[in-house]
Amino acid sequence: MRAQQPVSREQAIDAAVTRGARAAVARADTLIGAAQVLTARSWDNPSLAATYSKAPPNYHAIVDLPLDVTGIRGTRIRAAEASRLASLYRFEFERAAAVLDADTSYTRALAALERVRLSRRNAKDADSLRHMAVIRRDAGDASELDVLLATVNAGQASNLAIADSVTLISSIFDLQTVMGLDTTRIAIVPSDSLTMPPLTAPNAVPDVALPIAAARQMLSAADLSVRVQRRSLFTPFSLQAGIEWGDPGQQGVLPTVGFSIPLPLLNRNRGPIAQAVAERERARAELSLALFQTQATIGRARRERAVALEKLQRELNDLQTQLQGSSGKLSPQGQADLEARGRRKQTEAQRIQDDLQADVDNDRNAVLQKSGQRMTELIKKIAEDKGLDLVVDVQSTYFFKPVMDITVDATTAYDKAFPVK
Repeated sequence: MRAQQPVSREQAIDAAVTRGARAAVARADTLIGAAQVLTARSWDNPSLAATYSKAPPNYHAIVDLPLDVTGIRGTRIRAAEASRLASLYRFEFERAAAVLDADTSYTRALAALERVRLSRRNAKDADSLRHMAVIRRDAGDASELDVLLATVNAGQASNLAIADSVTLISSIFDLQTVMGLDTTRIAIVPSDSLTMPPLTAPNAVPDVALPIAAARQMLSAADLSVRVQRRSLFTPFSLQAGIEWGDPGQQGVLPTVGFSIPLPLLNRNRGPIAQAVAERERARAELSLALFQTQATIGRARRERAVALEKLQRELNDLQTQLQGSSGKLSPQGQADLEARGRRKQTEAQRIQDDLQADVDNDRNAVLQKSGQRMTELIKKIAEDKGLDLVVDVQSTYFFKPVMDITVDATTAYDKAFPVK
């Protein structure tokens, strides 16, 4: 491992974001989304037709200018914008997932490296004890059974060191995969220390998970695409203008004006419409899948943290029992080690409790914010219906006429618009 390149946690995360496969694919999706917007914003080019006829006037020059009379261009632009926004949401999610994968893989590789070092020291110590047992046996101070037992212990320690080495190699390959490096050989080695992460304030949690937001935008884009295909039945509509000349009876240039409209006799655009409808149904199914997977992932993470908290509580109780039962029996160093383990466990438990409480607070704030927005919209509608110029909270008002109170109206409208499910 000494010949490998040392890599810090920050370097691993940066490589995963810049060279990792997940972030690269998501970054390419954003480029595709931007290109789709450019394509949707483009206008159809005019065309020039130059013809000759035997009957006068003999020469004709006509310019055909396509017109967007059905509003298909605006709908196409909104669909492309929705697709681009969905790609941005996916990019943010994949970038965050790449950071998480790199951080987790780095921690596992670092833990595996420390475990290999420990198991190798244990194997070396076990081999030394085996040599000591052989010397003691030759000196008549130990039996053959002691030598056999030491040999078995040394073999087990050696096997454990080999297994830990294999785990380390697998962990480093996983880290190199996340970083976008070659996995045919070991090219890196973690260089940071295996310590507890620093306490940081939790980041602001978005109202909607990014995969769900992306799926909703894709559904919106698919719905707009259906409108585009249905409106394409009478496109392209174009305005024609030109000139004619070469008539012996009328000297000079003669103007000509007209329009062109397609006749949907042979092709009623059924295929593209059916395809757009199918893609909309697929987008709706993907939204349902994103909702299910996100809820399942969040629920599993919370259950795992709850189980980890229960395990830490049991370990803390066991450590407290050991401290109470071994009072006066342990050496000062042993007493200090037990107390240090207890403090570490307490810190881990406190972090998990803070995370769980943060989840509860975020859920409560999200519900309050959503209900507040709904109530504000309903109050605005009630105020417009009643012709009110101002609506205030009764708790901040010293006096008001009861006829001006719209609390019952607002509550009734809210319960009717958003019934309890």
